[in-house]
Amino acid sequence: MVDKPMSIHRTRFPFSITKLLFWSLILLSFIVLFFLGSPPSSASPSHRRRSLRGGDWETSVRESAKSKSLRVLVTGAAGFVGTHVSIALKRRGDGVVGIDNFNRYYEASLKRARSNLLAQHKIFVVEGDINDGSLLKSLFKLGKFTHVMHLAAQAGVRYAMKNPKSYVHSNIAGLVSVLEACKNANPQPAVVWASSSSVYGLNSKVPFSEKDRTDRPASLYAASKKAGEEIAHTYNHIYGLSITGLRFFTVYGPWGRPDMAYFFFTKDILKGKQISVFEGPNGRSVARDFTYIDDIVKGCLGALDTANRSTGSGPAQLRLYNLGNTSPVAVSKLVRILEKLLKVNANKKLLPMPPNGDVFFTHADISLAKKELGYNPTIDLETGLRKFLDWYMDYYSSSSSLPKRAW
Repeated sequence: MVDKPMSIHRTRFPFSITKLLFWSLILLSFIVLFFLGSPPSSASPSHRRRSLRGGDWETSVRESAKSKSLRVLVTGAAGFVGTHVSIALKRRGDGVVGIDNFNRYYEASLKRARSNLLAQHKIFVVEGDINDGSLLKSLFKLGKFTHVMHLAAQAGVRYAMKNPKSYVHSNIAGLVSVLEACKNANPQPAVVWASSSSVYGLNSKVPFSEKDRTDRPASLYAASKKAGEEIAHTYNHIYGLSITGLRFFTVYGPWGRPDMAYFFFTKDILKGKQISVFEGPNGRSVARDFTYIDDIVKGCLGALDTANRSTGSGPAQLRLYNLGNTSPVAVSKLVRILEKLLKVNANKKLLPMPPNGDVFFTHADISLAKKELGYNPTIDLETGLRKFLDWYMDYYSSSSSLPKRAW
């Protein structure tokens, strides 16, 4: 890796006591929730300890991380974005080690299938929790990582109303755990991590710019990601960690998440079930800046490749970027595209959007990512959905309830 001149890109907002008090209360609430309990994991601690014994595990980590270029620890490696980023890194010759706890937020079988795909690319994935400090310490000692791609998180806006503690466990405590491990590692890695477009919350100004206010979250998920950005600032300021945050905008594509609208719309349309399409006030369309996974991966690799080294102390690189498609599409149009590609008419029910933390509109200003990361999304929604449906029909073809391919 070639040393680059030190550059500092900081997004600054006017300071006020009110904002400081607000975020102090938010963080205090997270801490209280965290100590009240933590969500269950798919693997017990004793199972994870048994799976990590012996020299074979250590050898696998070393071999998977080996590279003359980047050596990257990918957290949430069996997740949607994590799988694609890991494979892209490995294909170009970087060393990659993954970690994932395979939780039960959505079907674990899909995560296992992604893990098998990673194994085919000779990427070793450790089954464990990012809150396990001793495990992270061992991984850093073995892997000597130059970079961390931190993608592990509790995703989803609506799920926060059912299990708020999981967001504290993964998005707050988990981030702190990862940054602590990075702080104490030798060498200290550069960190790239997934924030979210949700931090823009109740903003009405579009497109969303990194300079816009982010102090009005509409959901606990958004608040946890905003808190993560403040935590990242702290570790950068005190410990000299090079940190880049990426605000993803509605990522979709093959191997995606079943809790996303494009995914469960496809499933329900094929089964003839009614789908709920939400509308804003006065019948206003709900729209999203849908961004295809390959474009997101290019942005992630661009962030890794332009990350400066951590300094250990003193000024270090601190960056935030939007990664979107910058072409918002109404959810009603998403449904029409699915109907066209599936050759099936959806049984639609239009409903007012409930107060569940969702926002009506997202639109990314990607000018900064274009300028500094070379980010240039190229996949339109119809092309991306066709690629997703090709994968979906193949992946679920063994299900007796899935209709045969329509084209």
